[in-house]
Amino acid sequence: MLATKRVAKSSRVYLSTLFLFNLKNNSPLISTIPPLSPSLYCCFYYDYSTAAAAAAARGGGTRDRITSAKDIAKSFKEWFKKGHSELLNQIFVTIHTHGEDKEALGLALSQLRLPLNESFVLDVLAYGKNRNEIYSCVKFFDWAGHKGGFFHTGATFHAIFKILTESKGTSVMIDFLEVCKGTGDLYVHHNMRFQTVLVMGYAAAGKPDVALQMLGRMRFQGLDLDAFSYHVLLNSLIEWNFLESFEVICKQISLRGFEGGVTRVLKIKYFCKQKLLDEAEAYFRGLVNEGKVEKCRRGELFGYARALSVLVDGFCQNGLFVKAGELIEEISKLELVPMESAYGIWLKNLVHAGEIDAASKFMKSKKSLEGYVPDIFWCNFLLFRLLKDNRLEDVCDLLIEMKENQISANTVTMNAALCFFCKVGMVEVAHKLYKSKLEFGFSPNSMAYNYLVNSLCGVGSSSEAYSLLKNSIKQGYFPGTRAFSILADALCRQGKLDMVMELVLLALSNNFRLNNSTYERLISALCRAMRFDDGYVIYEDLNRRNRVATIATYRQLIHGFSKSNRGHIASRLLIEMQDKGHQPTRKIFRAVIRCLCDMENPEMHFFKLLEMQLYRHKFNSKVYNFFIDEAGRSKKPELAREVFEMMQRNGIEPSIGSHVFMLKAFLRNERISDALNFLKAKHDSKMDKKLYRAMVVGLCQVKRTDLALDCLKAMQSKELVPSMECYEAVVKLLCSTKNYDMVVKIINDLKKCQRKLTSFIGNVLLLHSLKSNELYETWVRSRDVQNDTSSDLSNLGLLIGAFSGQLEASLEYLEELIEQCFPPDTYTRNMLLRMLCMRDLDRAQEYFNRLCDKGFEPNRWTFDIMAYGHFKHGRQVQGRLWVDEMSRKGFDPTLSTLQLLTR
Repeated sequence: MLATKRVAKSSRVYLSTLFLFNLKNNSPLISTIPPLSPSLYCCFYYDYSTAAAAAAARGGGTRDRITSAKDIAKSFKEWFKKGHSELLNQIFVTIHTHGEDKEALGLALSQLRLPLNESFVLDVLAYGKNRNEIYSCVKFFDWAGHKGGFFHTGATFHAIFKILTESKGTSVMIDFLEVCKGTGDLYVHHNMRFQTVLVMGYAAAGKPDVALQMLGRMRFQGLDLDAFSYHVLLNSLIEWNFLESFEVICKQISLRGFEGGVTRVLKIKYFCKQKLLDEAEAYFRGLVNEGKVEKCRRGELFGYARALSVLVDGFCQNGLFVKAGELIEEISKLELVPMESAYGIWLKNLVHAGEIDAASKFMKSKKSLEGYVPDIFWCNFLLFRLLKDNRLEDVCDLLIEMKENQISANTVTMNAALCFFCKVGMVEVAHKLYKSKLEFGFSPNSMAYNYLVNSLCGVGSSSEAYSLLKNSIKQGYFPGTRAFSILADALCRQGKLDMVMELVLLALSNNFRLNNSTYERLISALCRAMRFDDGYVIYEDLNRRNRVATIATYRQLIHGFSKSNRGHIASRLLIEMQDKGHQPTRKIFRAVIRCLCDMENPEMHFFKLLEMQLYRHKFNSKVYNFFIDEAGRSKKPELAREVFEMMQRNGIEPSIGSHVFMLKAFLRNERISDALNFLKAKHDSKMDKKLYRAMVVGLCQVKRTDLALDCLKAMQSKELVPSMECYEAVVKLLCSTKNYDMVVKIINDLKKCQRKLTSFIGNVLLLHSLKSNELYETWVRSRDVQNDTSSDLSNLGLLIGAFSGQLEASLEYLEELIEQCFPPDTYTRNMLLRMLCMRDLDRAQEYFNRLCDKGFEPNRWTFDIMAYGHFKHGRQVQGRLWVDEMSRKGFDPTLSTLQLLTR
């Protein structure tokens, strides 16, 4: 006993040492752990000091922490091995090795010289169930049934049925039963009928109605079930609410003399299922009184204990926790029945209800008073609840308690321990346990794999995680999409795309299903690395498996192939994207069409895509217009002309929009004569207005000032009112060529027509006023000639003069003038701020603060103006502060500001 305590103390010291070490060194995996309580922190600190002192005595130092990690892994391995059977493990290793070759598997299992009997087969199935080796259990069951000299019994059939139903393998079991129903080949013992097995199978599979039908056929043939099978059927009737049939079968059991402890347990379960809890309690107390009189015959002890467990569970399921607790205490004092099962059910319900502290307190009190050691199942249940609630100190204590009490750990315990070590940042220990899994028959579940992969990636060991996941896939086990996604994301970030490709292809070859985000991340990373062909390979594999790629995946691939001038693939992807139900954006369409237009022979692919879109959209004129516009933008006016003519050949009258797009196609490519001829050929007044507007704007864009002004005059002569967009384009072009006389003339024309200046025109005038005083001088000269004193133009003249530096005005007056002349916007305020920075930096700072107080959101140019102004006035420190603030907001300085910054 003393030795056991010493080992436990040693384990606690090792765990505490590493736990504290991770906390002190701010392990990245500890961030989600709740803070330690002061008392436990002191305990951990004491253990850490003790371990450090022992290390110093041995001449060790920091290196001893690594030794501690190895010792912890070794300590847990020794514990895990105590519940490990080499023979049972060898059976499942053999099945994994030869599972696909039935003949080779049979020979390999025969060479193990297994002691085949009911007890041994049940042990193998229980071992496989604990390891979650469902299909390996089925293969062993099948091999054992065909092995000469052994016949399956009701117990072995019931065991395999429970394994299949609890693992959601019901459909597999029903298919198996349907085949056997026709053949009668169930390799059963000579004193057991295959019809009995079918009844048990359908009952276990949740098909009690089919089981009852099978029983009816048996009775018609003069056959009957045995006691075991009757009780399996009776339990199924309760589970699936066939309560009327329960009464009938219960009578049949009683008539045949099969009634016993199990029947009594099921009767209490029946009462609880109907929420007849008073009747259930009265029935149980009757059993207790009967047990007192008969002095608890040894054979009935299990029945009474199980009956108590069912009743306690019934109370808890209906929220009667107080009553359940009182019943447990009352029966335990009678010392009539074994209480372990009832204690376990009580603990499970407390944990399930979130009463973790009450469960722990109950377990400790029963241990001190009665020496109660909970079953491994209940310990595991509590472990995972504590893990879920992040009560890691309690998990640590419970694990060590289980070691102290020599409770044989199963694969569920091992998974919990692995998750615990990952959660507290002790990844090295978890990884060592994983690598030693074959030594103690450990089969990690998806949760453990997720934690281990995540933890390894978190400490930068993505290569280790890659090897772990690769090996698990090769062994036919896929840990889960979450673990795979975490690792794929880490490898993508590190640029290890070949590893990700290998894992993805390996998973797909084993028919494992990956989530869409994994494909999307990988394809995105491959596209960023200019590996478009590899991305396309993954996409094609996705298609072969009838999986629909996300719209983001299509976008990445289409833009990738468009940038690499492979328009035919980009076009194919766009069509497939539409076939899968996604709606491409205008940006995606534009990228594909421009890429097709840049190819050597664009016509074939361009018109093929056009025909596909026309067919898809039922020859809508908007499709023609879109292709005309995009062909013009792609510098292919001849393609635009051909689409325009095709539209007419197909009997669709081009709309005003079609003509406008065609005209713009000519203008964008400086085919001025073609544009003018196209304009002259139209004689529709409504069309003339829009075409002339497009003509003016287009000529301005190609800087043909003379022709733009001629078109403007032609519009006025035809009494067509030019749009403000026309005036904006003309004013901008005239200002850029410094033709300020014409600018003033156009402003006068606007005022005569009583049309107000737009923000765009006003901002252009202010910008050029800041650059020089030429616009102001032209303005003054024009006013003198015209002797015009209208208030609107006078205000505009004052504003231009102030921005040119020719007139003095207060900031408030300037703001008032701007509002009288045109609606100010963000650009206007930035222009005013720029003017102030050039002349008075303090006033600029004051104006900036006032704007922010009014809710103005500064943009990149606002910050750049302030930074540039400070640098220009020699205030380098303040200028750098503005650049820093700009960067914090996510903006980059302009080149001119950067040049001043680096001086």
